[in-house]
Amino acid sequence: MPKLKTNRAAKKRYRETASGKFKRTKSNRRHLLANKTSRQKKSGKVMNAYADKTCEAAIKKMLPYGN
Repeated sequence: MPKLKTNRAAKKRYRETASGKFKRTKSNRRHLLANKTSRQKKSGKVMNAYADKTCEAAIKKMLPYGN
């Protein structure tokens, strides 16, 4: 059986934790930052959000080897 391909977009967006959850970066941090408060800007700085449970099966398919 051939190797499965990793979805490159998903690899850049998600990281699997030791417990099997998927971490992601929060949105609204790319542009138009001058209009946002420092609190809004600070909230999405690091990978501090988790992917929704309903999406986990799809993410696992896109990342067959963990990543």
